[in-house]
Amino acid sequence: MKTPTLVGGSVMPDACPTGPGQIPVGGIVIAKNAIHPAMHSADICCSVMATNFGRISPKKLLDAAHSITHFGGGGREEYSILPSQLEEKLMENRYMRSERSMLFARSHLATQGDGNHFLFVGVSKKSGDTMLVTHHGSRGLGANLYTQGMKTAEAFRKWMSPFTPENNAWIPYDTEEGKSYWEALQLVREWTKLNHGTIHDATGNILGILSHDRFWNEHNFVFQDGDLFYHAKGATPLNNKFVPDSMNGLRLVPLNMSAPVLIVKGEVSQSNLGFAPHGAGRNISRGRHKRNNSHKTAEQLFYEETTGLDVRFFSKHIDISELPSAYKNAESVQNQMREFGLGEVVDEIMPYGCIMAGDWEIDAPWRQKWKTKK
Repeated sequence: MKTPTLVGGSVMPDACPTGPGQIPVGGIVIAKNAIHPAMHSADICCSVMATNFGRISPKKLLDAAHSITHFGGGGREEYSILPSQLEEKLMENRYMRSERSMLFARSHLATQGDGNHFLFVGVSKKSGDTMLVTHHGSRGLGANLYTQGMKTAEAFRKWMSPFTPENNAWIPYDTEEGKSYWEALQLVREWTKLNHGTIHDATGNILGILSHDRFWNEHNFVFQDGDLFYHAKGATPLNNKFVPDSMNGLRLVPLNMSAPVLIVKGEVSQSNLGFAPHGAGRNISRGRHKRNNSHKTAEQLFYEETTGLDVRFFSKHIDISELPSAYKNAESVQNQMREFGLGEVVDEIMPYGCIMAGDWEIDAPWRQKWKTKK
């Protein structure tokens, strides 16, 4: 909060630390006339989308989605044709028109990456309808923009504020670089929404079902209000002006694979700055969680924590750092949401099952090559 541009900040109950000098996941800061790339991180526009598929069998929906989605490294060719208007806009932006960015924009469509990204199927507690929820960010396209943004911010930091830590460097919005970077962020947002929609539409096409309803929101982005820029590094925007293409005011807060995905709405207050948590967060790192459970096999932990659920790892390798025990207590997070006015739960999507990447690097080509060499 001592960074010269910052005029406000808040921390959500799902907060967990990141690198030194950076805002935590679950943190929100308001900067005046400045965009801080490290405060939105490399996973730009990490977001969630929900589609209502009506009274279809959850297993049938999960099987169909499993047949078309993609987790892990790299891209794919099946969905690599961009809408012409989006391609033109990307080519016009100074940060996006490189061959590398365009390759990512095409090849990473309909892919979900790894880590905590998921494809979740559950049943609405309110209506009984089966719903599909996807969680992922902008993949290589956003990561490449972040790298360029950090270089630009560092160039400004060196002569504007050399004593500010490098991680807190910023791009002044009222410069050509700042306005182009802001436009690039909006293009990444457009691409990410398309990425979600491509997976949902392809699933519906396999089943021959048109969706009843769909909504989405990002929870890792920068939001503008005049000359103020709200950096949400893992926080769900409640304020409708931050999500102009979501007309129903509903937002999604996933917790863990064995807990419901919350559908929330809420009011803006002085303490929440217009945001809610984006999930359950972690108490300890992935590595520490694995070490703490080294006395059990991955299969034992998986059985203990997912009984009754249809949980699948795309790589066929269990990642215990994504099991429910790796996250904060979901009930505790919900209690704090009520206590501090961080979104009202209007419905819950009760879990049937989900797909995650799993430990895909076990079979990664670079690792296999290393093992052979060794």
